Amino acid sequence: MKRVELVQIPHNVKIGDTCGDIEPNVTEDCVFYADGEPVGFYIKQITGKLAQFIDVANAELLSDRVPKSVMRRSSGLTNAENEVEQYSTIIGSCPPKPHMRRPYPTMSSVHSVKSASTFIKAMMLACRESEQLIKEITPSIYERQKSIIETKVPPQWRFGELFTSSISNFNISAPFHRDAGNLEGCVNVIIAKKQNARGGNTTVPDYGATVDSRDNSMLVYPAWRNVHGVTPILPTQKGGYRNSLVFYPLKAFNTYWD
Repeated sequence: MKRVELVQIPHNVKIGDTCGDIEPNVTEDCVFYADGEPVGFYIKQITGKLAQFIDVANAELLSDRVPKSVMRRSSGLTNAENEVEQYSTIIGSCPPKPHMRRPYPTMSSVHSVKSASTFIKAMMLACRESEQLIKEITPSIYERQKSIIETKVPPQWRFGELFTSSISNFNISAPFHRDAGNLEGCVNVIIAKKQNARGGNTTVPDYGATVDSRDNSMLVYPAWRNVHGVTPILPTQKGGYRNSLVFYPLKAFNTYWD
């Protein structure tokens, strides 16, 4: 795979700024390096079992069998006619939320919905395949993250070997932010499903890098490390969409060992 050195550049982007429509400049398979160490990678076309499991998960997510939370984020586009339906589904572990009178972690309520069992199984299998790819392509990332998870996350709150949780987003772009709730030193996995739509690219202004969110692409990225955003999603035909199926590790569970 191509080696891409990430070099910081000056910019004026701040957390909370709207992410505009930016064309991708990372479009080929590559491993990202910072200060001589691999920090993530991009695959433009997943194949094999991982692609099969993601296809199943995506089909289930688009069905009525999987519960969703409706989202009302701005698309980042000025024309109201470009606003799209948005929703998300979280599975795996959920952190404590004292402001909601739940000062303890829980498993996502989706796990108790029988009709969602195929979706959950497909996502778990996809998680395992993703972990294997991380191990093969960037073994140092795999070993570091496994060690962090084993130290910081009790077994009952793990999703696979390297993560705690998963979120699947339908047509959701995002303003510039940093995933401050993630375990530092770890990576996220972002797999895209896209049909008759453009946009949904992850952009990192620190490096002037915008990663192509093409159908069946996979981005492995340390979302805690830099401010980043997701560009607007614009269907090119009726019914067009972009889903992101994400695995991520939260730091909220370290005080909940048995």
